[in-house]
Amino acid sequence: MSRVLSMFRGQTPRPRRFRRGTYLLPSLFTVANMFCGWACIVFAMRGEYVTAAPFIGFAIVLDGLDGRVARATGATSEFGVEFDSLADVISFGVAPATLVFAWGLEPLGRLGWAVAFLWLAAAAVRLARFNIQGKEGDKRYFIGLPSPAAAGVPASTVFAFPLGFAEPGAALAALPIVLVPAALMVSRLRFRSFGALIPGRRRSYLTPLAIAAVIAAIAAQPQAVLVVMAYTYLASGIIGAAMNRGQRRRSRLTRPADSDVSAVERPA
Repeated sequence: MSRVLSMFRGQTPRPRRFRRGTYLLPSLFTVANMFCGWACIVFAMRGEYVTAAPFIGFAIVLDGLDGRVARATGATSEFGVEFDSLADVISFGVAPATLVFAWGLEPLGRLGWAVAFLWLAAAAVRLARFNIQGKEGDKRYFIGLPSPAAAGVPASTVFAFPLGFAEPGAALAALPIVLVPAALMVSRLRFRSFGALIPGRRRSYLTPLAIAAVIAAIAAQPQAVLVVMAYTYLASGIIGAAMNRGQRRRSRLTRPADSDVSAVERPA
């Protein structure tokens, strides 16, 4: 009845079902993200590392899509933000920790599971800090290594070298694969946001070409390309911090000289 009256009044009825579906769509991507994390854990416990590792990559893609879909459809909500964070703790915290522990840290005994727990704690701290500071600061940068990019480091390594380690001496090589990204997640280093890496609107024609080139490279040599992508992004924050520190030192060294020259040339 209210629908008929609104039509007589010249008002268009509200598409309630459409709006409900719009708000549900980002949550479906989040559920799929969480499922990928769970699937990675299950296959890692079975020792099927080649199958387990790609699920973290799928979770990274889905994690990027749920936020974009929510913003594009105007379906952002506090529930969606919290639900996404909880799913990320599973996909980029518990799943990589379980994967790398079963793959290479288990021979180290207590040290192995302690290091895997450090990864989980670092991922949880990183996500909690992002929820607090995500709306502040420069949108072009992340403060600390993002948890999806951090999870890509052990996932790509396991995918490229699925045999793992059986001896405690050899398993020590797995420690930096976990400890370095974990430390960078809780660091104050700046990493370029993924949106800032995409060409701008003036050169929007480059975007599909770049995406097509990346997909073709991954399809041709998935192990090598994924490892290069993961470690290159990890190194970008360290290199950027070193370059900024060098520029600051040079500026400090040149400032006194400039002030002395200006004082000498300044007329009395």
